[in-house]
Order: sequence, then C-alpha cells, then structure tokens
Amino acid sequence: MKKFIVVILAIGLIIFIAIQFIPYGHQHTNPAVIQEPNWDSPQTQEIAQRACFDCHSNETKWPWYSYVAPVSWLIQKDVVDGRRNLNFSDWSRVREPNEISEVVSAGWMPPARYLAMHPEAKLTQAEKDALVSGLQATASGK
Repeated sequence: MKKFIVVILAIGLIIFIAIQFIPYGHQHTNPAVIQEPNWDSPQTQEIAQRACFDCHSNETKWPWYSYVAPVSWLIQKDVVDGRRNLNFSDWSRVREPNEISEVVSAGWMPPARYLAMHPEAKLTQAEKDALVSGLQATASGK
C-alpha cells in the first residue's frame, strides 16, 4: 500500500510539473490605458480600483500564484473575460454602464472566489452603496 501511495504521489508531481509548460496563463500583459472614466469622485475611483481593477482594467496586479498552473489558467481566463465585458482602462467601449452598478448591487461582483485571495476587495454595504451611486454618476457623465 505504501508503494502505491508513493507511485500516485510521483505521478501527481510529474503531471503538476508537466502542466507548467502549457503556455496558457503565462501571458501577463497590461496594455496601455486608453481612456479612463471621468470619475465622479476620488472615493468611487479608489473603491473601483481596490475591488474591480485586477480583472476589469489594464492595470492588473499579477500575484506570484498567477504563474502557477492550473491557477494561472483560471486567473488568465477571468482577466480576459473581465476586460472584454468591462474595461475601466477603455471606457469609450463601455456599452451599458448602468449594468456595472446592477451587478455590484446584486452581489455578483466581486466574485467570492476572487475575494478568497483578495480580502481587501471585500466591500462593506456602505462601500457597495457608495460604489453603486458613484458608478451611476460616473456613467451618466460618460
């Protein structure tokens, strides 16, 4: 039984090492900022930067674990999808700015799996309310 466990662990280690060579999840780029929103207040900007910018801007902070597969795959996908759906660094492309405040109000953003590794992005109800009203004011000035 002990040999079996050692073999299983060795196979698992080999697989873990092998998946590190899969190229997806290693391209950590931050394109240039094209156009930021005309923020209604510094508070709205600060809250958005803290809770949203890692996935929804070209100013992503790439932590050490974003280089380790399979976690790197999930992070890369989240950033690509996040930037495609809403990119605070390319505000001119935002189609439905009021949707932003709706997903924050509903509690869909920031997602729980993100908050697990980024507790600083967890918003109090007062911060959510401030972000929602600030995003609505920012969007109306688009």
